[in-house]
Amino acid sequence: MSTLMIPPMLSSPRDDAMHLYKAFKGFGCDTSAVINILAHRDASQRALIENEYKVTYSEDLNKRLTKELSGNLKKAVLLWMPDPARRDAIVLREALTTNIDLKTVTEVVCSRTPSQLLHLKHLYVSLFGAYLEHDIQSQTSGDHEKLLLAYLSVPRSEGPEFDKILVDQDVKALYKAGEKRWGTDETTFRNIFSERSRAHMAAVSSTYRNSYKNSLRKAIKNETSGNFRDALVTILQCAENPGKHFAKILRKATKGMGTDDKTLIRIIVTRAEMDMQYIKAEYHNKYCKSLNEVVHSETSGNYRTFLLSLLGPNQ
Repeated sequence: MSTLMIPPMLSSPRDDAMHLYKAFKGFGCDTSAVINILAHRDASQRALIENEYKVTYSEDLNKRLTKELSGNLKKAVLLWMPDPARRDAIVLREALTTNIDLKTVTEVVCSRTPSQLLHLKHLYVSLFGAYLEHDIQSQTSGDHEKLLLAYLSVPRSEGPEFDKILVDQDVKALYKAGEKRWGTDETTFRNIFSERSRAHMAAVSSTYRNSYKNSLRKAIKNETSGNFRDALVTILQCAENPGKHFAKILRKATKGMGTDDKTLIRIIVTRAEMDMQYIKAEYHNKYCKSLNEVVHSETSGNYRTFLLSLLGPNQ
C-alpha cells in the first residue's frame, strides 16, 4: 500500500509546471515549493508535469532540477521523477556500468515480479541500447550470474496457487542439496529459486521449517555465500514478506555510525508508490520505532522534508 499523499483538490499539470518555473526563477530556488508539488504527485502526474514544462518553457524539467537542487535532495528528487520501470532501469544501469554495485543489482532483480522484470528488460534496451542480461553477464560470475539470468528469463506465476506435491518434492530436494550432504548442490537451489512462484516458495519455506531443524533461510546462509547467498535470501524473503525484507534493508542503512543515504533514498523512493505502508508497519513491529522517526533523526533540511513527505504521516 502506497504512502503517497496526493491532495484531494489537485492542480492541473500546467499549473504545477508554472509553479515549478516560478520556484526556479530569481535568486536561489524555492525548494519548499518544489517539494510540495513533486512529493505529492504519482508517476503518471509527474509525467504530465514534465511534458507540460517541456511544451511551455522549452526546457527539460529534470535538467532544470539538476541545476537547481544539490546533494542528497537532488539525488532523491531525480530518482523520484521517472515511473517505476524506468527508475529500475536507471538504477541497474548505474550499478552495472558506472558505480559497480552488485548488492543493488541483486536487490532490484530478485525483488521484482515477473511482469515487472519483463517490462524492465524491454525498457532497459530501449533506453541504453544494451541488453540487461549482457550487462549482468559482464559484471557477475558463477552461480550468482546464472541465478540472476534465470530469474530474469524464466516465466513464473504471480497468483496465490501452488502444488502441494511439488512443494514437498522441492523441500526434500533442497535438503538433499544442502544440509544433508557434504558440500552444496548449487544447481538445485538455483533451479528451484528461479523457476518457482512466490506463493510456491513461501509454501516451501513453511514446509521446510516444519520438516527440519533449521529454517530454509538459515540453511541458505549455512550452505551458500556471497552474492549468490544474498540473491537466494532476497528471493525467499520477498516470497514470504516483502515488507519485512525492505524494513531490514532500511535498518542496515540507518544503523550505527553514519547513514547509507544511497540505500535509504533508493528504498524509500522505489517503494513509496507500492508497499511502503507495509514496510513501515514491519519496521515498527520489528524494531519498536517508527521509520519516520528514524529518517527524521538520520537526515536534515529539505532532504529530510522530501523523504518524510514520501513516507506519509507517522502512525
